[in-house]
Amino acid sequence: MVIEVTSGVLATLRAEAERAAPEECCGLLLGCGEPGGEARIEAAMQAVNVSDQPRLRFEIDPAALLAAHKAARTGAPQVLGYYHSHPVGHPVPSAVDCEHSTGDLRIWAIIAGGHVAFWRDSGNGFRELTFRMV
Repeated sequence: MVIEVTSGVLATLRAEAERAAPEECCGLLLGCGEPGGEARIEAAMQAVNVSDQPRLRFEIDPAALLAAHKAARTGAPQVLGYYHSHPVGHPVPSAVDCEHSTGDLRIWAIIAGGHVAFWRDSGNGFRELTFRMV
């Protein structure tokens, strides 16, 4: 399955990762689509990484997540997934990322070394997604 991602989102993800280094950045992927289905990511909303070890892991500020879901109920873009960076490493799910796989079919974007890769949370880890820039 191919997802669509705006060029602005890709630029934002790369800039956020660079800004946050050596810590992990994190945030929400917003747009339209159905869980597990076609999706168009139209915005990336930065969130505070509230992890007690932000150089090793990320934790999205729950208030930002709640606010985005609440806004979506009133017509704002849907929360399609999440993003975070790996300041050292590759844009692939880490062992810690895989431990947090819930099977909610959300999209995860991982940024590392200036590259962005997209993954689908399958519940048994992650499945890589192909994306088309729009």
